[in-house]
Amino acid sequence: MLTEKRDEVSQLELARQDCFIEEIRALNNAENKDKYFYNLAMGCQMNAHDSEKLKSMLVRMGYKETNDEEKADFVIYNTCCVRENAEVKVYGKLGFLKHIKQTKPNLIVAICGCMMQQETVLQKIKESHRHVNIIFGTFNLHKLPELLKTHLQTGDRVIDIWNEHGEIIEDTNYLREFPYKASVNIVYGCNNFCTYCIVPYVRGRERSREKEDIKNEIKGLIADGVKEIVLLGQNVNSYGKNLENPVTFAQLLREINEIDGLERLRFMTSHPKDLSDELIYAMRDCEKVCNYLHLPFQSGSTKILTKMNRGYTKEQYLTLIEKIKKEIPDILISTDIIVGFPGETEEDFQETLDVAKKVGFSTAFTFMYSKRTGTPAATMENQVDEEVVHDRFNRLLGVLNPIIFDIHSALVGKTLKVIVEGVSKQDDNIVSGRSENNCLVHFKGDKTLIGQTVPIKIVGNKTFYLIGERI
Repeated sequence: MLTEKRDEVSQLELARQDCFIEEIRALNNAENKDKYFYNLAMGCQMNAHDSEKLKSMLVRMGYKETNDEEKADFVIYNTCCVRENAEVKVYGKLGFLKHIKQTKPNLIVAICGCMMQQETVLQKIKESHRHVNIIFGTFNLHKLPELLKTHLQTGDRVIDIWNEHGEIIEDTNYLREFPYKASVNIVYGCNNFCTYCIVPYVRGRERSREKEDIKNEIKGLIADGVKEIVLLGQNVNSYGKNLENPVTFAQLLREINEIDGLERLRFMTSHPKDLSDELIYAMRDCEKVCNYLHLPFQSGSTKILTKMNRGYTKEQYLTLIEKIKKEIPDILISTDIIVGFPGETEEDFQETLDVAKKVGFSTAFTFMYSKRTGTPAATMENQVDEEVVHDRFNRLLGVLNPIIFDIHSALVGKTLKVIVEGVSKQDDNIVSGRSENNCLVHFKGDKTLIGQTVPIKIVGNKTFYLIGERI
């Protein structure tokens, strides 16, 4: 009964926004000239997926997309606040837009996403960037049409920041970057509160979508030509715990695996403390689930992991990896690693190198610790000297890159199924795509192959991508 009520609320709200979309489209059409938008997504895959939805709304409102901010009539930045350089980039771009707006006063500037959920950032935007016309956060992206219509009617700045989420409003009618591949949100927010991470404060507590809603969305995507689905969540392993009728992530995977027409199923991100034996077995048993897992370990030092509030030890992580590889021998594993967390000693760093050597990651996303105001780690003592952090970061890459090379070298001579994603920007006769184990593969071909699944024999290894030949 509660589920039906939620569905009704969601549909009514989307219908309201559709009305605003039609009104704005009529206004744009009445001007009898092309109107352009520039849409920039920063940060994680969830932000990229959110920006696909923003783009779809803008197209339906009569705007055409441009990659040139100076040509745009409407500019929107979907922001990330996980790392400092992402915020610095936003402020730099806003300064650039202020200059453009002096000669183009009708330019509409909107900013949304995680940065806007931080009070200090919001105040800075209000006071120092008065040329920003529309400001909203992470919980109400679906309201863009209403916020834009309000601004067009009044000419006033519109600010709509929600401090907590309401009902999940999930519009599945959006334009995808790739017609054959789609992302599907399954859980929003995060309950883990890692001490370095701002995400729980800006995206809220965990809330899962209903299983049937997820499955119905996937069925609709498959009917529209999608072959590969990526399930998204800050911690997908926590899926289903807060539903009226709890469902485990493993159960969800098994049910999605049975959907006709689906070719590949991926997911991210997994948290080691919540990755159960049940999930490992589901990954092993479900033939559509890719032999690839992104499993951040962040630090190899149990002392640092405790300070990070990660909820596992070095030994527990390594034991988990051992279980996974035992059940799925050909799996490739990628990870996230943070260097220079407060209090990290050379001994702690050596523990991180030890994990990297013992696991053998196919890819690693490495980061120098970035202090985030509002997180416990920002006020911790023993912040690591910047020169030391840079040195450790470079030494980490020096260990990781040969390992990545060796893992990919083991694939030379093997045949992988590759879904072609696009044509090389450097050579029209070269296409690239991803294998089932998430390797990037380049081989001879043309644009007619885009979206097709092609068997490719691997003939060369360039560390971060593979060279293949069509069979």
